[in-house]
Amino acid sequence: MPFLRLLLLPALTCALVAQQTPPLTGHWEGPLQLPNGSAMKLTLDLKQDATGLKGDLGSPDQGAKTMAIANADMKDGQLAFSVPGVPGDAHALLKPSADGQRLEGTFFQSGLNLPLTLSRGQVVVANPVKDAYTKAEYDIPMRDGVKLHTVVYLPKDEKADHPILMQRTPYSAAPYGADKFKRGLGPSKLFLDQGYIVAYQDSRGRWMSEGQFVDMRPEDHEQTGGIDESTDTYDTIDWMVKNLPRNNGKVGIWGISYPGYYAACSLIGSHPALKAVSPQAPMNDLWIGDDSFHHGAFQLVANYSFSTFFKTIHPKPTADDPGSISVGTEDGYTFYKNLGPLAEEADRRFKDWDPTFAEYLKHSTYDSYWQARHLSQHLKGVKPAVLVVGGWFDAEDLYGALHTYGDIEKQNPGIQNNLVMGPWAHGFWASPDGSSLGFARFGDKTSLWYQKEIELPFFNHYLKGGPDPKLAEATIFETGSNQWKRFDTWPPQAAKPVSFYFQPGGGLSIAKPDAKGGEDSFVSDPNKPVPHTEKIGLDYDRAYMTADQRSASTRPDVMIYETEPLKADVTLAGPLKPDLWVSTTGTDSDWVVKLIDVFPEDAKDPEGTPEGFHYGGYQMLVRGDTIRGKFRNNIERPEPFTPGKATEVAFTLNDVCHTFQKGHRIMIQVQCSWFPVVDRNPQTFCDIPNAKPSDYRKATQTIFHAAALPSRIDALELP
Repeated sequence: MPFLRLLLLPALTCALVAQQTPPLTGHWEGPLQLPNGSAMKLTLDLKQDATGLKGDLGSPDQGAKTMAIANADMKDGQLAFSVPGVPGDAHALLKPSADGQRLEGTFFQSGLNLPLTLSRGQVVVANPVKDAYTKAEYDIPMRDGVKLHTVVYLPKDEKADHPILMQRTPYSAAPYGADKFKRGLGPSKLFLDQGYIVAYQDSRGRWMSEGQFVDMRPEDHEQTGGIDESTDTYDTIDWMVKNLPRNNGKVGIWGISYPGYYAACSLIGSHPALKAVSPQAPMNDLWIGDDSFHHGAFQLVANYSFSTFFKTIHPKPTADDPGSISVGTEDGYTFYKNLGPLAEEADRRFKDWDPTFAEYLKHSTYDSYWQARHLSQHLKGVKPAVLVVGGWFDAEDLYGALHTYGDIEKQNPGIQNNLVMGPWAHGFWASPDGSSLGFARFGDKTSLWYQKEIELPFFNHYLKGGPDPKLAEATIFETGSNQWKRFDTWPPQAAKPVSFYFQPGGGLSIAKPDAKGGEDSFVSDPNKPVPHTEKIGLDYDRAYMTADQRSASTRPDVMIYETEPLKADVTLAGPLKPDLWVSTTGTDSDWVVKLIDVFPEDAKDPEGTPEGFHYGGYQMLVRGDTIRGKFRNNIERPEPFTPGKATEVAFTLNDVCHTFQKGHRIMIQVQCSWFPVVDRNPQTFCDIPNAKPSDYRKATQTIFHAAALPSRIDALELP
């Protein structure tokens, strides 16, 4: 799934209505600072008519069709507008200078704050890529005759041969055309002067490439003799090393999210020239824990918002951006709750746009559709050096990073396979910062440290013969203590099992409950689901993985269990395994389990704390996930609950590496909805994508914590 489409949508149309002093009419130009440290030129042409101020926002570097801007207004002296066609709650705040010669502010998208400065008249935004590289575009033939469009940037330096660094993507290799250049190349800005040939390829059936796109195409060429992503990668590398001038015969691949999945596929029967591969937040199993489902619970907001811009029906290769589907509101909670049966919505909204959304809903169990797409089963016989990268707060593909690394390690003993996990949301390690996410603070610029100390040295060593970076097996950022740790294994061998048991009165302890024990009951209403964030937006807030859970704590349908203030630091490192004893008066139920770090009431507010927020009592989400209860015993054959019967529900949350500091508390929250991250469970046993309004019923849920029915969380603790 996508990392970002940060205004790589070439020209954007605005309709702005506001009052300005002095007037803002005229032509504006200036740089938008992108996450990789480069800048992209934007232009803004404003004019006044009877209804107010209107204009056109464009990107000369990209060149494509326009996109409307809405909700324009002057707020506290700043021009504010949103961009409904760009995913990730895209909007801008620009403050006019006193002399009316500049508009300065921020473009916001997917949790990133991108500086934007526009000035009157002509502004030259230097493009270092164009200065140092030539550009060529090729349609490379695959073994079945289909041609894949590939954009190649070649260093102007002709004194030496250069390694090839490539990315395959479904999100466009744009800009297209001999006179249009990207403004950054490679994984970060550090690669620009390293002398790499950099190639970007539109994957099969996407943009300028021929063929048919298949979502997470099964890797079955060895059985069928056909094609898949690994054969397309092999054929592309084979063509490039034979045809690109001044290449040294060594190739590396990197990618984030969907391109990260393509990078992982390149390891299957890899080409001999492929020496280094970095799958970053790759999808691995879309049903178990990546983008589509988590333990059978459909990830509604991620998939719906993705499908609004990811048009998969292309009758022929095209450079034209199809834009995106607008649903006419930014109130995601209300919009998704009122959708009606999802199967009907898929047919109504996406039938001629992205039928993949409907395809997911047809396969709500772990059937052959998902089994064929489970990537790890093919990650054997790996030969290139591998650097797997992920973020602890990646809501999309944290599972993919951990399991791609772990399964390569199990199935390929002795190979060079390293893991990096940082305090990042999806893809944020490619940004120039990484010092915070939402209210969570991490100290240094962790992204920049990773780029400089790990990513660049990794590729330089294997592709250019640079110094051995001597990477640890696992380079892991420990949140809470905010420090990088080096481990010989992941999870760490030194970590020992520990269990936290639910106690009467909302307690949490390593002591087992006594014979009397107890139980807690609450009413779960699927028509009033627990929201995942307090923010208003159609897409999910990317910082929700560190969000303050105090608002959830006030709800009667959220159960809370917490320790006393800790007398010493407690560090958990590895997977979390909830083992709940529950009952429901319904016949199905979701169970959401959240691990939370509760700050002491006297915690100090660091510099830069947002107005109105205080760290005293902050309930920082560390990890949370959902299981659809009917899959508690069998992911292929769902089973209803027997109403009122105590039932064990056990599953695994993704790993953590977090220190709960002395004086903090460890909290567990349990609830039965998390909306709209997860679609609503009607709490009746049925085919949920086709559920009718009458299927959605209140249910009384009970969590047991007695000696005979000990609900707990199993973890690994570092000494």
